[in-house]
Amino acid sequence: MELTKVFENNEKWIARKLEADPDYFKNLSKGQSPEILYIGCSDSRVTAEDLMGAQPGEVFVHRNIANMVTSIDLNVMSVLNYAVNHLKVKHVVVCGHYFCGGVKAAMQAEDLGILNPWLRNIRDVYRLHEKELNAIADETERYNRLVELNVQEQCINLIKTAAVQKAYKERGLKVHGWVFDIHSGKLIDLKIDFDSLLKDIMQIYNLSS
Repeated sequence: MELTKVFENNEKWIARKLEADPDYFKNLSKGQSPEILYIGCSDSRVTAEDLMGAQPGEVFVHRNIANMVTSIDLNVMSVLNYAVNHLKVKHVVVCGHYFCGGVKAAMQAEDLGILNPWLRNIRDVYRLHEKELNAIADETERYNRLVELNVQEQCINLIKTAAVQKAYKERGLKVHGWVFDIHSGKLIDLKIDFDSLLKDIMQIYNLSS
C-alpha cells in the first residue's frame, strides 16, 4: 500500500464516521473502558478488532511475534499490568493463529540471529509437549497443534503473574486461549480450564496473599 493512499483512506474514514455520528470523535476522546485485553500475533493478516467485530474503545490490544507472554518482556508486562490494574479489564485473551510464521520458524533447525532468544520460548513449549507433537505424523497438523499448545502455555504464563492472580481473587478476572483459523476466518475457543490450571500451579507460583 502506498503511504499517500493511507492518508486518503483516513480522510474517507473520518467522513464516514462523522456522517453516521457527528459526535463520534468527541465521544471517543473522553476515554476508554475496554473489558478485554487481547494479546495476539503481529502477523499482518490477523487484525484483532476485525476478527472480533470490535469497535474502538472495546478491546485493549497488544501484539508481538507469536503472541508471547514472557515475564522478562517489559512491554507485555507493562500492558498487562495497565490493563488489569488500571483499566480493570474482565478478560485477558491470548489469541494465536494457524500457520503462524513465528511458530514455524521455531520448528526449524536454523540460526535466526536476534530472533533466537524470542523463538526459544516456543521451542521450550515444543520440549514440554515433545511426546504428543512427535506422535503427529503430518507436519502441518503438528505445526498447528504447536500453535494451540503455545497459546495454552502463554495463558499459563499469564496465570503466573501477580496482577492476574490478584484480579482473579478480587473480582473474578478470567484468562482465555483462542486460535484464529486463517483458512476459514473462524475464531476458535480452546476452552482452557482456567480455574483448574490456576489451582494446579498456585503451590509454586502463588504471589497473592
